[in-house]
Amino acid sequence: MNQDDAYEAAEKLKNDGKLEEAVTALEAVVAENPDFALAYSALAAWCTRLERHEKAVEHARRVCELEPNEPFSYTALSVACMRAGKIEEAEEALGRSRMMTG
Repeated sequence: MNQDDAYEAAEKLKNDGKLEEAVTALEAVVAENPDFALAYSALAAWCTRLERHEKAVEHARRVCELEPNEPFSYTALSVACMRAGKIEEAEEALGRSRMMTG
């Protein structure tokens, strides 16, 4: 299964209310496709919903590494950091996002 099909399968699990299984499926996708920013972005959001805040921050940081010129990446990192109690890093990420959007 290619990365897009695997991502779609994980998305279906999430939509079916199987968030734990969706995260496990996406973690397998990024293990094989370490540059798949969309999957890391979804993992950050889904881990936040599961209150796995440290993992959410880890995945959000990876998105920023992969897409350093994308303001939304830093906004998502800011949210993940805030939920994890990393206020200083959250403010820094939000500042980077705002600098990019003018």
